[in-house]
Amino acid sequence: MRASPAVRAARGGLSGRRVQAMVIGLVVLVATAASTLALGLLVDSNAPFDHAFAAQHGSQVTATTSASAAQLAATTGLPGVTAAAGPFPQATVTTTMLVPPPPGQSGPPLPMQQQLTVSGRASPGGPVDDLTLHSGHWATGPGQVVMLTDGQGAGVAIGTPVTVTGVPGSPHLTVVGTATSITHTAQAWVAPAQIAALRAPGAPQVTQMLYRFASAGTTAQINADIAEVRAALPHGALIGADSWLTVKAQATGSIAPWVPFLVTFGLIGLVMSVLIVANVVSGAVVAGTRRIGVLKSIGFSPGQVVASYVIQVAVPAFLGCVAGVVAGNLLSVPLLSQTAQVYGVGALAVPVWVDVAVPLAMLALAGLTALLLALRAGRMSAVRAIATGRAPRPAHGYAAHRLLGRDPWARLPRPVTIGLAGPFARPTRTAVTLAAIVFGATAATFGAGLAASAARVNNDLNLTPEQVQVNIPGAPAPGSVLKGAGPGPAVPSPAAQERAVVAALRAQPGTAHYVAEADDDINVTGVADRLSLIGFGGDASWTGYALITGHWYAGPGQADVNTAFLTQTGAKVGDTYTLASGTRHLTVRIAGQVFQPRGGRPEIIAATSTLAALDPGLAPGQYDVALGHNALPGCIQTAGCSQYNVSTSGSSSQQLIIIGLITTLTLLLVAVAALGVLNTVVLQTRERVHDLGVFKAVGMTPRQTTAMVVCSTAGIGLVAGLIAIPAGIALHHYVVPVMGNAGQTALPASVLTVYQPWELILLAVSGLAIAVAGALLPASWAARARTASALRAE
Repeated sequence: MRASPAVRAARGGLSGRRVQAMVIGLVVLVATAASTLALGLLVDSNAPFDHAFAAQHGSQVTATTSASAAQLAATTGLPGVTAAAGPFPQATVTTTMLVPPPPGQSGPPLPMQQQLTVSGRASPGGPVDDLTLHSGHWATGPGQVVMLTDGQGAGVAIGTPVTVTGVPGSPHLTVVGTATSITHTAQAWVAPAQIAALRAPGAPQVTQMLYRFASAGTTAQINADIAEVRAALPHGALIGADSWLTVKAQATGSIAPWVPFLVTFGLIGLVMSVLIVANVVSGAVVAGTRRIGVLKSIGFSPGQVVASYVIQVAVPAFLGCVAGVVAGNLLSVPLLSQTAQVYGVGALAVPVWVDVAVPLAMLALAGLTALLLALRAGRMSAVRAIATGRAPRPAHGYAAHRLLGRDPWARLPRPVTIGLAGPFARPTRTAVTLAAIVFGATAATFGAGLAASAARVNNDLNLTPEQVQVNIPGAPAPGSVLKGAGPGPAVPSPAAQERAVVAALRAQPGTAHYVAEADDDINVTGVADRLSLIGFGGDASWTGYALITGHWYAGPGQADVNTAFLTQTGAKVGDTYTLASGTRHLTVRIAGQVFQPRGGRPEIIAATSTLAALDPGLAPGQYDVALGHNALPGCIQTAGCSQYNVSTSGSSSQQLIIIGLITTLTLLLVAVAALGVLNTVVLQTRERVHDLGVFKAVGMTPRQTTAMVVCSTAGIGLVAGLIAIPAGIALHHYVVPVMGNAGQTALPASVLTVYQPWELILLAVSGLAIAVAGALLPASWAARARTASALRAE
C-alpha cells in the first residue's frame, strides 16, 4: 500500500534532517530518563517506610511464643490473618566480636560485647518479612551468621568472628552476610539447626511467628489482632508481641528531615525536563518553517503539513522515550540505593506506573508542542512561510545588533557582539533556554548550600571534633568497646575509677579539658516522653553544643534545653520552669536552647549538682576529654585509661551518604541543563547554517565562528547565573528549616549562613559554565563547516 503524502513527506524530512531527528531523540531520551528518576524519587519519598514495608511484606505483628509448631500452624488460618511466616526458633545471646579501633587510632581490632536476638531462618525470603540481603550470602550451615545492618552503611564487616558467651563451649560464628529487616524482627540470623547450640542452659525454648492481618493500621486494630492470636494459643503461650507501628513511628521520625530536599530535587528535574523538551521540539518545528512553505507551494493542505511534522517529531521522540525509560531505571539503581540508605529502608525502586506514565507524558508533550507550532505554520501562506524560514521576523533582534554595534560594545570583537545579539532574534526560545539554565544553576547553588549545611549539622551534633569519651565500666554503653573484658580481678568502685581516670587525664600533656558527664532518662510530669538528663560535673561550655538561642548555663539553677523540651512544655528561653518527678521537684531558669534533635525527645543539660535534686541517683558515666593541639585519641589510651572504654566522634556513615546523594543529584541536574543547551544550540546552528556560510564567505575564521556560537549562549548563561544565586539561596533558606521542623528541632543560625563570598562568585558563573559547556560541541561543528556546504544548505 502506498504511503500517504504526509507520511512520505515525514519520511523525507527524517532522512534529510538526520541531525534534527537525533537531537529530538537525544533530548527526549535525557528528559525521560531524568523525569523517570525524578518522579521515582518523589514517589519513593512519599511515605518511604510504607512503600518498603509493602514491598518487603513487613511483619505487622512479631510474636514470641512457647507454643508448638502445630499450635502455631493453627493460628495461620484465623479469620483476620492474611499471611504468616514461621515458626522460627529464637534465642537471645550475648556475643563478643572484634571491630576496628575508633577513627584516629591504630592497632589490632578490639572486642565489642553486644546482646542480640537471633532467629533461625533457612532463607531470607518468605511471605512475611522478606529480608533484603545487602552483602555476602545467607547462613546455610553451622558457624555462619547474618547480621542486621541499619541500611545506612553501618554494620559488621563480612568475615568478622563472633563468639557467643555464657553458652557451653562458647560457640564461634563467622559473619557471612548483612541484611535489612524492615521491622527489625531480629538482630542476627542463623540456620535453624544452629539455634539449639546458642541457647543458654535453662533458657526457655521460644519461637518467633510473623503475621500480617487484614486490618492492622491502628493501635486498636493491632491489639485486637494480638488478642485473636492469644486466644487461639494455650494460656501463657504468647510471651510477647511487637507491633509494626512502633517501628514505623521511629523510622518516620528519622526519615522526615530528608524528604524535603529529595522532593525539591525531584521537582526541579521534572520542570527542567518539560522545559527542555518543549524548547527543542519547538525549535525543530520553527527551523522547518521554510520547508513547510515549500510543501504548501506544491499542493499540501494545512492538515497534511501538520501531520507530516507531528510524525517527524513523534518518531524520534518515541524512540527517545523507550530508551530514556530504560536509562532512567538504570540510573535509579545506585541513586535509589543511596536514598534507601538515607531512609534506613531495605530497598527502593521506580514504581511500574512511573515507567509507563513518564514516557507517555513526554511523548504527549513532544507531540502537542509540535502540533501547536505546526498548526500555526500550516496556516501561513507559502510565501510567508518560506520568508519566515529564512530569517526571524524583522522586529526581532535588529535593535540588539544595532545597540551592540555602538560604543562601548563596539570595542568588542564583531563575532562576539553578533553572538550576544543572536538570542534576541528568537525571544521565546531564549526565554525557555534561560529558564532551563536558571533551574540548573539554582540546583547547583541549592546543592552546594545543602551539602555545607549537612556538614555543619554533623559537626554540631558531634560536638567538639578533637574530643574523646572515657566511659566508666560500671555503666557501659550498649555496643561500646570493652577493653580487658573477661575473667580478672573485681572491678573497682565507681568512685575509685573516677579518681583513676582523673589522675590519668591530669598526667597526660595531650589533655586540654575534661569534664565528668552523667546521663539518665526519667519520667517528668507534663512531659509526654521520657526526659533525657545530661549533667556535667564542671565547666562544659567547651564541649561544643550549638546554641540556637540564649546562652550556655552559667551557674546553679540554670539549664539549657533542646527544641523538643520547649515544644512539649510550652516554655521559652528565659522562663523559669518547675520539673516534677514523683515527690521530687526542681525549678530551673532556661538559659538557652541547644541543637540536639534527639528524634523529638526532650533533653535538659545542667550541672550535675542542679539535676541531682530531681534525680538523686545521677552519677558520672563517662568523662568528655578535649585533646590539645596535635594530640591523637590514642594518647588517652596510653595515659592510664587503657582499661576503660575510649571512643571518638566523627562523621557518620549516613552523613557521607547524604552528601554523596546531594552531589549526585546536583551534578545530574547540571548535566541535564547542559544537554538542553547543547541540543538547543545544535538546532539553532543548523537553522542559521546559511547565515553561517555568509559569515565564512566574508572572512570569518573558525576561531571567530566558535566565539560567535559560544557567545550566543554565554550572555544567557551569565544572566541565568545571576538570577540563580538569590533563587538558590532563597530555596536553601526555605527547605533547610522545613527539614529541621520535620526533625522536630529548630536550627542554629550557622546552619543557614553557609555561603562564603568566594563560593557565591563561583556559583554566579555556574550558569555561564553550563551555557558554555553546552555550546562548545556545536560551536566546533560550526567552525569546521565548509563555506560552500553552508551556503548550499537549506
